[in-house]
Amino acid sequence: MSLDINKLLRDNIRTMKPYSSARDEFSGEAAAFLDANENPYNSPWNRYPDPRQLKLKARVSEIKNIPVKNIFLGNGSDEPIDLLFRAFCEPAKDNIVSIHPTYGMYRVAADTNNVGVNLVPLTADFELDADAVLAAVNTDTKIIFLCSPNNPSGNALNNKGMVHIIESFSGIVVVDEAYIDFCPEKSFLPVLSQYPNLVILQTFSKAWGMAGLRLGMAFADEQIIEVLSRIKYPYNLSILTQQKGLELLADEQQKLNWVAIILKEREKLIADLKKYPFVIKVYATDANFVLAKMHDPRGIYQYLVDEKIIVRDRSSIALCEGCLRISVGSPEENATLMEALDGLI
Repeated sequence: MSLDINKLLRDNIRTMKPYSSARDEFSGEAAAFLDANENPYNSPWNRYPDPRQLKLKARVSEIKNIPVKNIFLGNGSDEPIDLLFRAFCEPAKDNIVSIHPTYGMYRVAADTNNVGVNLVPLTADFELDADAVLAAVNTDTKIIFLCSPNNPSGNALNNKGMVHIIESFSGIVVVDEAYIDFCPEKSFLPVLSQYPNLVILQTFSKAWGMAGLRLGMAFADEQIIEVLSRIKYPYNLSILTQQKGLELLADEQQKLNWVAIILKEREKLIADLKKYPFVIKVYATDANFVLAKMHDPRGIYQYLVDEKIIVRDRSSIALCEGCLRISVGSPEENATLMEALDGLI
């Protein structure tokens, strides 16, 4: 399968000359940096960060076993999502296809960029209908978004269905794997090189516990990565984010330990929730949260707020009527939740 990226790119993006920062034109050590109009005092915070994040990308490459040329690092996963719209979708003309319900930022990014959205509902059990997704594609469709494990449902989408979509669509297919570390299904990363139209999103916010750093990843064909790198803000990741990211990525075992605890707590949380008479159903999940259908979800939500326990009311979203989404917390946090819910019996 080949990718003619020039047919997909917006005309102005294909012909634009990207901004070249001082740190793009020179990297390395020097006796004096007098090229970027920086304050000479307050080192190291006075210097602009590496716009290419080479040290951080090298560590990500080691962890993910993906070449640096296929890695884009952004301000959370939201940055590459927005950049994909800006690169490939002509405002007021092109559209995307997205499953529904799913992560809300795909729609927000589409609306921000004045791009149409063709929504394809999941089944009642939040399963993927690959043929329906492809049927929603038209001549102006540039991107298909698939979130697996999906948010807010928590389930991994059918792998064969996703492959069918990737192989059948001539545009960009984005597979958002934000929760893949909690999922028994394998990531698409090992087969990335087979699909030049595939973009895989991952994050350090969940399994690595770095949500406050705002550090997201996009993995794709080198052509796509080059485009994202050309149109991003020059210094999109601060020195603080890059340094702290490198520091925290040094201890991969800690991340594995956290994931093991969360998975154990997830099973306990599911079993405990099923004991309550006001819980109608707990949906199968491959993420670090559970979706539970309840009698009087809004009343229970408000009761928990009064108990200073915050969950997410998803009952207004299609297919999630009556549902609360509950993140898997620490053993202590989960015990606090159960103690509060006991008060409703």
